[in-house]
Amino acid sequence: MQARFNYHQANPQAYQAMLQLEKFVNESGLDKKLVELIKIRASQINGCAFCLDMHTQDARKLGETEQRIYLLNVWREAAVYTEAERAVLALTEAVTEISKGGVSDALYEQVRKHFDEKEYVNLLMAINTINSWNRLAIATGMSAPYNR
Repeated sequence: MQARFNYHQANPQAYQAMLQLEKFVNESGLDKKLVELIKIRASQINGCAFCLDMHTQDARKLGETEQRIYLLNVWREAAVYTEAERAVLALTEAVTEISKGGVSDALYEQVRKHFDEKEYVNLLMAINTINSWNRLAIATGMSAPYNR
């Protein structure tokens, strides 16, 4: 896929707004590796090769293992994730695919076993932010590989 145009240049104010969301997530106090798992899982669901390439690289830099990255697409069957991570991955899927049933009370309670209300909102912001980045990348034709 070839990029249609550079959205950073086309609308710098929109790009800055997205960067502010990213800054909020980065300063929210959520574990950085957990945030990368959110980003990777949402990007898998959305089919965003650009973001998958970027966030698997970022996860590795934070010390995430190859095994956990490779198994993320089948996290329910893999015993390498904690209960808290499993709750967050389920929440990531539910919010990313919100029209398929939303966030059930049972899932909400599962997440709340591990995260307080403020952290829950922070998780939602992380999920919403990566979903927005995915949609920007896909709609403007950004593609892998991601090179820094």
